Amino acid sequence: MSIFDRIRNAVLGDAQAAAPVRPASPLTPSPDFPADIVPPPRPGAPQSGQIAERPPIITDPATGAPPPAPTPAVDIEDVLDEAVRNSGQKLDWRHSIVDLMKAVGMDASLQERRELARELGYAGDPNDSAKMNTFLHKTLMKRLSENGGRVPPDLLD
Repeated sequence: MSIFDRIRNAVLGDAQAAAPVRPASPLTPSPDFPADIVPPPRPGAPQSGQIAERPPIITDPATGAPPPAPTPAVDIEDVLDEAVRNSGQKLDWRHSIVDLMKAVGMDASLQERRELARELGYAGDPNDSAKMNTFLHKTLMKRLSENGGRVPPDLLD
């Protein structure tokens, strides 16, 4: 498991780590429904030049079940503040990648941060730890936001 995945799982939880899997649409090609067969329009359905905006789907056409409820965003501020309280240390996760990693119980060594930098695509000098750490913190906040975390706006600048 990558270092980013371990941080993501620690902050967002295992349920947020996996993207939801959607069932196949009835128009998805399959052995029972080849791609070159298109069902005829239903009686009274608008023709191609008359396609109107569809009402929202209330149930999944494949199963008849309601669509899954969206997963609520995880407030990373609450999670990380709690992690700092539980650590018993004075940590500033809002400004320090080292403190953030320590808050979630990870190794924050230079070697681990260099590996995380490689994972996140850092192109700068890995010997310039100040610039690398700034990149890591900013990029990590962005990636947590992209993966279902609610990140304070001032940390996404």
